[in-house]
Amino acid sequence: MKKYEFIEHTADVGVRVYGKTLEEAFENAALAMFEVMTDIKTIDPKEEHIVEIKAEDETHLLYTWLEALLIKFDVDGKLFSTFKINEIKRSENQVFLTATVWGETYNQNKHPSRTEVKSITYHRMEIFQKKRKTYVKFILDI
Repeated sequence: MKKYEFIEHTADVGVRVYGKTLEEAFENAALAMFEVMTDIKTIDPKEEHIVEIKAEDETHLLYTWLEALLIKFDVDGKLFSTFKINEIKRSENQVFLTATVWGETYNQNKHPSRTEVKSITYHRMEIFQKKRKTYVKFILDI
């Protein structure tokens, strides 16, 4: 099964992501976002970072997950190529995500610059969960 594909969108980048579980779909969503930004094959997974976030539901969690990673790039210059969602836990009012991500600091001589991702949007963001399959769709503002 493919991990993700880019779908047509007039001005931005549309992404459709696949996974057997919600966790795998979130991992593949992050992978797709960084593939838009650079060639992920050039990112060595030598630095480990822990990401912990919370949101009111799974859709907001997806947005917050991708935004947290984008902020790490914008603020700290970090690119990531390997993602492991350790846990997605639900409570009455919130959903919590704990992940480990691996990557390195952006180096213009090593990492080809593709498309600048300005932000993640809620526009057309969707999560479909079926037995042993999860589909996620979102738009990256470029």
